[in-house]
Amino acid sequence: MTTTFAALAIFAPAGGNPLLGPLFMYGAIFIIFYFVLIRPGQKQRKAHEALIKGLKKGDEVVTAGGLVGEVLHIKETLNEGTPAPTMDDRVTIRSGESKVVIERGRITKVIRPTTAGA
Repeated sequence: MTTTFAALAIFAPAGGNPLLGPLFMYGAIFIIFYFVLIRPGQKQRKAHEALIKGLKKGDEVVTAGGLVGEVLHIKETLNEGTPAPTMDDRVTIRSGESKVVIERGRITKVIRPTTAGA
Protein backbone atom coordinates (compact mmCIF):
# COMPACT_ATOMS: atom_id res chain seq x y z
CA MET A 1 0.00 0.00 0.00
CA THR A 2 2.85 2.37 0.76
CA THR A 3 4.45 1.59 -2.60
CA THR A 4 1.26 2.77 -4.31
CA PHE A 5 1.39 6.10 -2.51
CA ALA A 6 5.12 6.40 -3.28
CA ALA A 7 4.45 5.81 -6.98
CA LEU A 8 1.65 8.38 -6.97
CA ALA A 9 3.88 10.89 -5.23
CA ILE A 10 6.63 10.45 -7.84
CA PHE A 11 4.41 10.81 -10.92
CA ALA A 12 1.89 13.31 -9.54
CA PRO A 13 2.31 16.90 -10.69
CA ALA A 14 3.56 19.04 -7.85
CA GLY A 15 1.62 22.18 -8.59
CA GLY A 16 3.59 22.78 -11.79
CA ASN A 17 2.38 22.77 -15.34
CA PRO A 18 -0.48 20.24 -15.77
CA LEU A 19 0.63 19.52 -19.36
CA LEU A 20 4.06 18.27 -18.30
CA GLY A 21 2.83 14.80 -17.24
CA PRO A 22 0.99 13.92 -20.48
CA LEU A 23 3.81 15.43 -22.53
CA PHE A 24 6.31 13.17 -20.77
CA MET A 25 4.00 10.17 -21.28
CA TYR A 26 3.57 10.82 -25.03
CA GLY A 27 7.31 11.34 -25.41
CA ALA A 28 8.00 8.03 -23.69
CA ILE A 29 5.47 6.27 -25.94
CA PHE A 30 7.10 7.76 -29.05
CA ILE A 31 10.55 6.63 -27.90
CA ILE A 32 9.26 3.10 -27.30
CA PHE A 33 7.61 3.01 -30.76
CA TYR A 34 10.80 4.31 -32.36
CA PHE A 35 13.02 1.63 -30.86
CA VAL A 36 10.51 -1.21 -31.28
CA LEU A 37 9.01 -0.47 -34.71
CA ILE A 38 10.69 2.30 -36.68
CA ARG A 39 14.41 1.68 -36.12
CA PRO A 40 14.37 -2.08 -36.88
CA GLY A 41 12.42 -1.38 -40.08
CA GLN A 42 15.00 1.18 -41.17
CA LYS A 43 17.85 -1.24 -40.48
CA GLN A 44 16.12 -3.99 -42.46
CA ARG A 45 15.46 -1.64 -45.40
CA LYS A 46 19.10 -0.47 -45.47
CA ALA A 47 20.35 -4.07 -45.38
CA HIS A 48 18.03 -5.00 -48.27
CA GLU A 49 19.18 -1.99 -50.32
CA ALA A 50 22.84 -2.93 -49.75
CA LEU A 51 22.10 -6.50 -50.81
CA ILE A 52 20.34 -5.36 -53.98
CA LYS A 53 23.02 -2.81 -54.89
CA GLY A 54 25.68 -5.53 -54.63
CA LEU A 55 23.86 -7.73 -57.14
CA LYS A 56 26.04 -9.01 -59.97
CA LYS A 57 25.88 -11.36 -62.94
CA GLY A 58 25.89 -15.03 -61.94
CA ASP A 59 24.17 -14.57 -58.56
CA GLU A 60 21.21 -16.78 -57.77
CA VAL A 61 18.21 -14.74 -56.64
CA VAL A 62 14.75 -15.28 -55.20
CA THR A 63 12.03 -12.80 -56.18
CA ALA A 64 9.09 -11.58 -54.13
CA GLY A 65 6.85 -13.93 -56.14
CA GLY A 66 9.00 -16.94 -55.28
CA LEU A 67 10.77 -17.26 -58.63
CA VAL A 68 14.31 -18.61 -58.29
CA GLY A 69 16.85 -17.94 -60.99
CA GLU A 70 20.34 -16.88 -62.02
CA VAL A 71 21.12 -13.26 -62.97
CA LEU A 72 22.04 -13.00 -66.65
CA HIS A 73 21.98 -9.23 -67.25
CA ILE A 74 21.45 -6.04 -65.26
CA LYS A 75 20.16 -2.98 -67.12
CA GLU A 76 20.70 0.10 -64.99
CA THR A 77 18.55 3.12 -65.67
CA LEU A 78 20.45 6.37 -65.51
CA ASN A 79 18.54 8.90 -63.45
CA GLU A 80 19.81 12.44 -63.09
CA GLY A 81 21.56 12.98 -59.78
CA THR A 82 21.62 9.28 -58.81
CA PRO A 83 24.71 7.48 -60.14
CA ALA A 84 24.03 4.47 -57.90
CA PRO A 85 21.72 1.62 -58.96
CA THR A 86 18.05 2.22 -58.25
CA MET A 87 15.22 -0.15 -57.39
CA ASP A 88 13.69 0.42 -60.85
CA ASP A 89 16.62 -1.16 -62.70
CA ARG A 90 15.73 -4.17 -64.84
CA VAL A 91 17.32 -7.54 -64.13
CA THR A 92 17.12 -10.49 -66.52
CA ILE A 93 17.15 -13.87 -64.77
CA ARG A 94 17.08 -17.41 -66.09
CA SER A 95 14.82 -19.85 -64.32
CA GLY A 96 14.84 -23.29 -65.86
CA GLU A 97 14.58 -22.82 -69.62
CA SER A 98 12.91 -19.40 -69.52
CA LYS A 99 14.23 -15.86 -69.14
CA VAL A 100 12.35 -13.31 -67.08
CA VAL A 101 12.88 -9.55 -66.74
CA ILE A 102 12.10 -8.19 -63.27
CA GLU A 103 12.68 -5.01 -61.29
CA ARG A 104 15.72 -4.99 -59.05
CA GLY A 105 13.58 -3.97 -56.05
CA ARG A 106 11.50 -7.17 -56.31
CA ILE A 107 14.47 -9.35 -55.43
CA THR A 108 14.16 -10.52 -51.84
CA LYS A 109 17.13 -12.83 -51.43
CA VAL A 110 20.53 -13.18 -53.10
CA ILE A 111 22.45 -16.45 -52.93
CA ARG A 112 26.08 -15.98 -53.89
CA PRO A 113 27.50 -18.79 -56.05
CA THR A 114 30.07 -20.93 -54.28
CA THR A 115 33.38 -21.62 -55.97
CA ALA A 116 34.46 -25.26 -56.23
CA GLY A 117 38.12 -24.45 -55.52
CA ALA A 118 37.49 -22.75 -52.17
